[in-house]
Amino acid sequence: MSLDVFRGSTVAAMILVNNPGTWAHIYGPLKHAPWHGWTITDLIFPFFLFIVGVAIVLAFSKRLAAGGDRHDLQKKTWVRAAKIMGLGLLLSAFPYISFADGFGLHQNLTEIRVFGVLQRIAICYLVASIMFIYLSERAQYIWIAVLLLGYWAVMMLIPVPGYGPGMIDSMDGNLAAWLDRQILDGKHLWLGTFDPEGLLSTFPAIATTMLGVFTGHILVSKDDQVTKTVRFFIWGCVFISIGYVWDWFFPINKPIWTSSYVMFTGGQAMCAFALSYWVIDVKNIRGWTTPFVAYGINALIVFFMSGILARSLNLITVAGPEGTIISLQRWIFNNAFLTIAEPVNASLLYAVVWIVLWFFVLYWMMKRNIIIKV
Repeated sequence: MSLDVFRGSTVAAMILVNNPGTWAHIYGPLKHAPWHGWTITDLIFPFFLFIVGVAIVLAFSKRLAAGGDRHDLQKKTWVRAAKIMGLGLLLSAFPYISFADGFGLHQNLTEIRVFGVLQRIAICYLVASIMFIYLSERAQYIWIAVLLLGYWAVMMLIPVPGYGPGMIDSMDGNLAAWLDRQILDGKHLWLGTFDPEGLLSTFPAIATTMLGVFTGHILVSKDDQVTKTVRFFIWGCVFISIGYVWDWFFPINKPIWTSSYVMFTGGQAMCAFALSYWVIDVKNIRGWTTPFVAYGINALIVFFMSGILARSLNLITVAGPEGTIISLQRWIFNNAFLTIAEPVNASLLYAVVWIVLWFFVLYWMMKRNIIIKV
């Protein structure tokens, strides 16, 4: 249950930061760091990839121990990764059809953003699963080091045409951004010249998932629960320390998913999971967990549907003040939230209400045992 709760709280946090009442008024911790550095919001995505890694171990360990066919497990992994990738592309392309200036394909479809959150989850899940299925535990850890040290080396040593080597202070001049521009037209990138979920930075993101696999190995070990908890906390603190030291040479940075960021956030995730595991599974304090379990067992679907509904509310237009035309989302925010709170608090309240309303849907699904597995 601790993993479900951790997953549910993480995806709820994802949805919270993605759905403020207005992007013009957001509390600092609910924003991403502009470039180097981190906020609480910058922990959310790596936490989810870490959870994917832990879940891989729980899903495959018993099957492999019972003599399960590795090739069959690999095929199922490819299918699931393809489904997650498909959901990501569907979300990127929505609303598909445009009714403005005539009927036709929407710009989101014709200039689809190829990379994205769900697409990165799909790739990391696929690669980490194959590593777990086919590689020894020691080899898995070696690959974590190879991915992180290799990424550090290429980002710092390979010169970028027109910029030079090691230009990690530049959004456009770093190697990851340059490579994405060579592979894809700028119309298919998040900012035209850069994408925070781009191709090269997916390699260290795989290492984030593998840190979850590392945690999963401890979770299914024969150690007693107290020993497991202590190991989680110790390794988490070690990883955080490595991340901070590495930050001196390769700054903690989410947009390019630096190696220091992987170690730092992986350590944070391990400590957070340790706390969840100790409270829920060891001490059996579970009375407060229902909302997070509801989010956790249908995490990907609620993330996808929340994104679809949020975009729909922004696409529907209504009459605003003094003859203006505004989105339905803006109308709801102006009339239901700005009337009772200052802009920054109204923006946060809108996001909280969004989370609560989705909880009612997810709780109804949970009570009827409706679990949509991707």
